[in-house]
Amino acid sequence: MRNAPILILDDDPDVGFAARLMLQRKFGEVIVLTDLRRLLAELDRTRPAVVLLDMNFTPGRTNGEEGLRLLSQIVSRSDAPPVIVLTAYAEVSLAVDAVKRGAFDFIPKPWDNAKLCATVAAALAQRPSDAAAPADMLLGSAPAMQSLRAMIASVAPTEANVLILGENGVGKELVARAIHAASRRSDGPFLPVDMGALPESTFESELFGHRRGSFTDARQDRPGRFQSARSGTLFLDEIGNLSLASQAKLLTVLERREVTPLGADRAEPVDVRIVSATNLDEARLFDPQVFRADLLYRINTIVLRVPPLRERREDILPLAQHYLAHYARKYGKDLRAISPDAQQALQASSWPGNVRDLRHSCERAVILACGMQYEAADFSIGVAAPVQALRSDAPLQLADRERDAIASAMRQADGNISEAARLLGVSRPALYRKLEKYGL
Repeated sequence: MRNAPILILDDDPDVGFAARLMLQRKFGEVIVLTDLRRLLAELDRTRPAVVLLDMNFTPGRTNGEEGLRLLSQIVSRSDAPPVIVLTAYAEVSLAVDAVKRGAFDFIPKPWDNAKLCATVAAALAQRPSDAAAPADMLLGSAPAMQSLRAMIASVAPTEANVLILGENGVGKELVARAIHAASRRSDGPFLPVDMGALPESTFESELFGHRRGSFTDARQDRPGRFQSARSGTLFLDEIGNLSLASQAKLLTVLERREVTPLGADRAEPVDVRIVSATNLDEARLFDPQVFRADLLYRINTIVLRVPPLRERREDILPLAQHYLAHYARKYGKDLRAISPDAQQALQASSWPGNVRDLRHSCERAVILACGMQYEAADFSIGVAAPVQALRSDAPLQLADRERDAIASAMRQADGNISEAARLLGVSRPALYRKLEKYGL
């Protein structure tokens, strides 16, 4: 989503490890520090987009003085990034004090993954984005992509609500960012919200905000995503995963153009452009048991369809070359040519995970390739997922087989950790460790 990394400062390496594994899949590079003495140097070196800051570093100390001192040092900088405070439930009053001193928000530990992601996304939206995706980042010369770019150019300058349809991995968020970047709201925030990840119990609080005391642990007023995206674009990703009850609440806001935070006695006006996306096919979208027709008509003034990769095969090799060059630079590797056999395998693959799937395969090839060219095996195309399905006469290379099985399960689950863990028959923590071990 952006080039600048997220920086986590926590003396507990397990906490940093868990946060990094969860955040890096959605936001890119995440750096973890356990030594507070390295903070200022790291801020100068990496200029992070967001800092996640623990409040106590000395064993047995709970007054938060160390964290507050570091917070003051961060927020006093001219290029200060948003700071999210990480705190134990017993230290909520300390976290509120941190917010008064300039912290963007606080997250209690142990955290809810959806809430942490939503808070980081909101913090990112508070600063100018260095990863806005103009239409020319929608790579591909296939007629369908040329038509999509032309549609974006026509739609972006308007205020029309846009619904983006497409399978997982086709780049729906990239399309949404391109719309925002070419719109009159480009100077405002672009705030993505994974609607499928919002728990039903916190849906209203996360989207519409809340007032202090409106529910247990509501220790201060907090804006929702509609307020945080003011004057910009609110991207409602995977909107098709919303329950019918949540759809009704969202419809009311879109009809009235105002939100009422939990615990408030009056509504606040909404000033956002709505861009939505879903991987549901149109037949299911028009099923009233799945999606409300009145909400659909509110969000689909313009419908953009992003083609799957298998329908634009002429773009596969140029995309592969683009990602191979990108990851070669990232990892300091030599860029190789793609062998004829690998080219044929790339173009013949069905790419069920679409461009995301291709990108992951290219990253794997850059990391593992050791020959003069990238070979088909380097891309792990068509690897069978279940370990038990291996032939008994296959060479016993357990680590390679385990890595391939995990990579295949992650592709089948489209990056969903819980689903991949279920397919592999392991726990989520065990899978996290394996993903880190194999650099997946």
